[in-house]
Amino acid sequence: MKVLTANRLSDGIAVWYADGAWAEIVGNADIAHDKAAEDRLEAIGAAAAASNEVVDVNLIDVTVVDGLVEPVRLREKIRAAGPTIRTDIGKQASPQAVRAA
Repeated sequence: MKVLTANRLSDGIAVWYADGAWAEIVGNADIAHDKAAEDRLEAIGAAAAASNEVVDVNLIDVTVVDGLVEPVRLREKIRAAGPTIRTDIGKQASPQAVRAA
């Protein structure tokens, strides 16, 4: 399973493609379960990068644990949650946050 991630160009925030827009929470991301869905997400990401909405567009591996979408790689877990030294700030301080890395 993969999701499309990028950084929003206006403020640098990590975002994930969800329901036709860019969401700040990985749990809302559209999940690609096959190559055709991955190709669709890649095309969406390329168009968004070309229109200067986002930069650093990538498909990343995710898993679903207890109904929550979680990135597989540590780097992506940190991008999804926020700073690792202060859990009271960043995305992990939100009630909708993904689990800590």
